Amino acid sequence: MSCTTLLVGKNASWNGSTMIARNDDSGSGKFTPKKFTVVEPEDQPRVYESELSHVKIELPDNPMRYTAMPNALKGEGIWAACGINAAGVAMTATETITSNPRVLGADPLVEYQKAWESKNLFFGTDSVIEEEGTEEEKAGGIGEEDLVVITLPYIKSAREGVKRLGMLHEKYGTYEENGIGFSDRDEVWWFESVGGHHWIARKVDDDGVVVMPNQLGIDSFDIDDALGDQEANMCSADLRDFIEKNHLDVDSHFDDDDEEDGGHYVINPRLVFGSHDDADHVYNTPRAWFMLRYLDDDKSEYDGEDAVYKPEDDDLPWQIFSERKITPEDVKYLLSSHYQGTKYDPYLTYGDKSCAGAYRSIGINRNDFLGFAEIRPDAEPIEWVAFGSNAFNTMAPFYTNVSSMPEYLSNTTGRVSTDNFYWASRLIAGLSDATYGKCLNVNEQYTEAVLSKSHALLNKWDEEISKADPSEVSGLCEEANEEIADMLKKETDKALSKALFFRSNDMKNSYARSDH
Repeated sequence: MSCTTLLVGKNASWNGSTMIARNDDSGSGKFTPKKFTVVEPEDQPRVYESELSHVKIELPDNPMRYTAMPNALKGEGIWAACGINAAGVAMTATETITSNPRVLGADPLVEYQKAWESKNLFFGTDSVIEEEGTEEEKAGGIGEEDLVVITLPYIKSAREGVKRLGMLHEKYGTYEENGIGFSDRDEVWWFESVGGHHWIARKVDDDGVVVMPNQLGIDSFDIDDALGDQEANMCSADLRDFIEKNHLDVDSHFDDDDEEDGGHYVINPRLVFGSHDDADHVYNTPRAWFMLRYLDDDKSEYDGEDAVYKPEDDDLPWQIFSERKITPEDVKYLLSSHYQGTKYDPYLTYGDKSCAGAYRSIGINRNDFLGFAEIRPDAEPIEWVAFGSNAFNTMAPFYTNVSSMPEYLSNTTGRVSTDNFYWASRLIAGLSDATYGKCLNVNEQYTEAVLSKSHALLNKWDEEISKADPSEVSGLCEEANEEIADMLKKETDKALSKALFFRSNDMKNSYARSDH
């Protein structure tokens, strides 16, 4: 899946929360209906089988409740995508990332193999080739379809999430390269698979903000720390040997700032494990460039012929430190962006349009949803949710300490209906794109109205929940969610009505003269 991720350390956020957010995007020419649900322990499988890779995994017998964003239609597995569990740990899954042939040759992906039987091949009436022997089905490894279900219900911290997922990668292998975020109240970690069985993970600095398009992102990794104290790095136990044996170390150096222990073995994973294809320069790095440009206080570093960082550069930083605090509104803006204010905006209406639409937007037509976990230091965790193309939708927050989610978010089916948030959001986007200039104001008002009312409702319910007996908290969270969902539906219906009005006026069979 093509996606975009944003990670925010607790000191970099507006209220001391850790924040991890991700767009889930369908592949080109495809749209995947999604729904927002809660999985109770009794509904969690004890033996999990992947539909795509057919791998079977025995799961622990003590799962926690967790939220999920599964596919609404059956056929390709669960794809739980993101969630927050009862321990207040969040997970995103996944950011599809890239690698290089040297890594994939040294540790091949674990791909599913179908069974085949011997056959006679005929040309006309003559049998010319006979295939001999049979081969049994061979299960593949784990992948995006599986990761939330087999990881999130069993972890009580972000670090535990990294370790469990690392163990699963080493034991079962993976058939694809992925990046995954974990967060709790104190820490944010980013996990990247490396080949079929290896992995690395790095802690986001408490003051840091990380941007991630669809390529391997970590740009500095301390192997000594990962194999030692694990203060800010973790990895496969044999990673050092794996690198040395396969001559992957093309850019290592010793960090001799710490003279007491003789320095640390530091690598640039992008050079060792990542890719630098021409496709990255139009599909991936421009997204990172736009997000960094927005977050960085010095815009001059990103603009003009003499810019330090340009959209197609391979050395854009994985993590930066912004002087201003990051808000939910910043998260929504960045994960909805389409290069606004630059010559690359596909909706550009003035000036030189020769570069308009040159790069892949973050807020693209095939966004399935935005899942944004805000693990707050002094209040219940919340998960902000948006469906459809982020350039035209809005997001709303929902408490996760609940046994079910409101119908408006959980009742998605394959039938187009304004009775659920997914399809209403898709309809607004389809109508608004065609009349972008006229609907721009509608979409801005829609977003502002929902976000403003969401903050007001959170303030109201946070105060009530803080005074409640612990036995009452989950019930109050469910009441709060219903009120938020009711508000969201009213505002969404209004925005849809306005978008439909503008689009109807622009139909090709319109005519200026009328009878009234």
